[in-house]
Amino acid sequence: MPLHVLAIAGSPRRHGNSETLLDRVIASIREEGVEVEKVALTEVTVNPCRGCNACEKLNKCVQRDDLDWLGPKLLDADCVILAAPIYCMGICAQAKALIDRAQVFRSRKYVLKLPVVPPERKGKRLGVFLSTAGQTWDYVFDAAVPSVKCFYHVMEIRNADISYLMVNGVDLAGEIEAHPAAKADAAALGKDLVKTMRERFGDGN
Repeated sequence: MPLHVLAIAGSPRRHGNSETLLDRVIASIREEGVEVEKVALTEVTVNPCRGCNACEKLNKCVQRDDLDWLGPKLLDADCVILAAPIYCMGICAQAKALIDRAQVFRSRKYVLKLPVVPPERKGKRLGVFLSTAGQTWDYVFDAAVPSVKCFYHVMEIRNADISYLMVNGVDLAGEIEAHPAAKADAAALGKDLVKTMRERFGDGN
């Protein structure tokens, strides 16, 4: 089966700094001949979690929105990349809504005791968090990382299999273009991801 990467642009601002970072990683992955499917959360509807816990009985969310098709893609991809900026010291609302709706996977895993992914794929899938922030503080990403870890954990992606590329001090649209290391770091990350996926899943041919 061909390798498949799902890339999610989580920012409410299209083609801003976090999505630019994402596009650089995507380009690097595609240069290695691997398929990447990109979804922008501004172009789909993922409503906030209602906290109703119905998924603990139904094994699915009671809301009917684009998570109906996006949810299975999150579980089918060999690598899931989430790109989202930091707003007010936390991950932006659009990406957080997606993370919160992963509650359905938590219910499946811990309450219903059902498999989230096939057993042979556990411990193989990869996760990536790309983020940008306007502030220059070294702790600006600290509040977002635990949410991201939870998101991947309930999808059976281990902490050790999550990669991070987080760039602070870029606020205005396009500022990341002048960053001295972001472009090279993104390209290197893309190639590293492909290498690891091929080691774990085969060459995808």
